[in-house]
Amino acid sequence: MITTSNLSKTYGNNQVLNIDSLNIPKGQSFGLVGNNGAGKTTYFSLLLDLIQPTTGHIINHNIQVNKSEDWKPFTSAFIDESFLIGYLTAEEYFYFIGELRGQNKADVDTLIAQFKDFFHDEILGQKKYLRDLSKGNQKKAGIVAALIGNPEVIILDEPFANLDPTTQIRLKDIIKDLAQKQGITVLVSSHDLLHVTDVCERIVVLEKGEIVKDLATSHATLKELEAHFSGTDVVL
Repeated sequence: MITTSNLSKTYGNNQVLNIDSLNIPKGQSFGLVGNNGAGKTTYFSLLLDLIQPTTGHIINHNIQVNKSEDWKPFTSAFIDESFLIGYLTAEEYFYFIGELRGQNKADVDTLIAQFKDFFHDEILGQKKYLRDLSKGNQKKAGIVAALIGNPEVIILDEPFANLDPTTQIRLKDIIKDLAQKQGITVLVSSHDLLHVTDVCERIVVLEKGEIVKDLATSHATLKELEAHFSGTDVVL
């Protein structure tokens, strides 16, 4: 569903991403891991046409993302708090996103009701602007907003950061359900190797903007990733 070809991004003399080829099939739960500066957020930003590639392109469901906006109706994302509208309450923000995605208030209410436990009575009905919520609650709101409108592709950058353990567990169940039961293509970047191996059936490791590992997740994947990042294995 998502095809990356000869993709690079350079700032001045600094090349931050260089991916010759990467294919992500429909319905796959895909994890992207790497140290700070590895290129994870750069890749997601290119996938969402937030920045322009230096060379190459990404095709999402037969649409080149930097040449057409036709991928937007079936693709959603939460990268960081800049995706939110700080002067809206959570409910106002959800309805706004719903309107953009052709959903009425009843549609949005039906979806939001499924995440009562995820919100933990800290977001809905609080009469608080999004800007006044904690970082964790802002992230919860942004993640659920990304689910509005029946997207086929969902992109989440560091979704587990700033969340308490209970919410992390609930989020893992949500991601598994999206990919395994609903057939949605879910892309997750994370520094948390345990969480990403729990929810992703495939994990790609980026290092200095290049793919150094492409793993089908198994019982041995976590140990292999830990060995890689501790410097005890050989980078291929």
